[in-house]
Amino acid sequence: MPDTNILFQKVNLGSTELENRVSVAPMTRTSATPEGLATGQMASYYTSFAHGGFGLIITEGIYPDQKYSQGYSNQPGITDEEQTTAWKKVVDSVHQAGAKIFAQLMHAGALSQGNRFMEDSIGPSSVQPKGEQMEFYGGSGSFPKPKEASKEDIQDVIKGFTEAAVRAKTAGFDGVEIHGANGYILDQFLTDYTNQRTDEYGGSIENRVRLLVEVSNAVREAVGENFTVGIRISQGKVNDYEHKWAEKEKEAEIIFGQLGNAPLDFIHVTEYEAWQPAFPEGEGTTAADSAFGDGGPSLAALAKKYGKQPVIANGHLEKPELAVSIVEKGEADVVSLGKGALSNHDWVKKVKEGEPLAEFQPEKVLSPDAKIKDFEAQG
Repeated sequence: MPDTNILFQKVNLGSTELENRVSVAPMTRTSATPEGLATGQMASYYTSFAHGGFGLIITEGIYPDQKYSQGYSNQPGITDEEQTTAWKKVVDSVHQAGAKIFAQLMHAGALSQGNRFMEDSIGPSSVQPKGEQMEFYGGSGSFPKPKEASKEDIQDVIKGFTEAAVRAKTAGFDGVEIHGANGYILDQFLTDYTNQRTDEYGGSIENRVRLLVEVSNAVREAVGENFTVGIRISQGKVNDYEHKWAEKEKEAEIIFGQLGNAPLDFIHVTEYEAWQPAFPEGEGTTAADSAFGDGGPSLAALAKKYGKQPVIANGHLEKPELAVSIVEKGEADVVSLGKGALSNHDWVKKVKEGEPLAEFQPEKVLSPDAKIKDFEAQG
């Protein structure tokens, strides 16, 4: 096993000091109540990663408003006092076990496949989403065609992220991650073929990244300086995991440059949802691979080059030597693990002590669905 000491150094993301450089990646588990309340089972699940040594836990995507943001049935929300209070129990439990925890705020947009508040969905444009709904998240068939978001809808999206971030701070979270990746609404605005708008939010990449910057600015203004705020960015999507930015590094320079000038504390890059059963072992792009398949830099390296914030890297980094390498090369400050964490809730302790790691077995974790299994509820 390689010298892994670099992974166990303390590191700061904004105002949050982490005990080590290893994080649990956000992973949708559809295990909240139908009303979107975090449960005792969820508290046990997240706390188990803290007991296992992870310095940071990033929650599954939490829907931020009671309009168009919810993506899945039994997805947790943070839209009102009751949902906020339910999350506080999770946060307190994780803190007692010694880890930090960020809330990932996610607006599904056109990829919504279960929303108890609205029958319709919205996207930047009325474009039929690629692919099929995800059955392990309770969907089936094609995604509904979204309606084009009005200027009022866009303001509602910004307001939703902003008010949810304030609630997350109230619940005791150490920070928030704005979900700008994987094909959800902010990524829909960023993506050329889903964004056909002709106003200031469409057309050029500078216009398409505008909403991500506006959300980042609004969230920071609402929560103040002493609260960590980051954003997640990807090329691939849950419904189009092979997508690449058309302008390649030129596009990366603009996206990461614009976000680098925003008041963010970190950028979390991922190439695709590496833990999901749609991606067989060995497929897809790892965090260390060339971002555009041309032998050039990784997406993490491009975020480092053109942004100004610390970088979290995600994608097939469960092998300690790969995690060590990307940090040693200076391409990432923190690594986040999906399936590596699911198969080893104590990955950090095992690696520290040189113990063997268990292989990921999706049939045990994600069959017949993505719901949390085998965790007793706390409290």
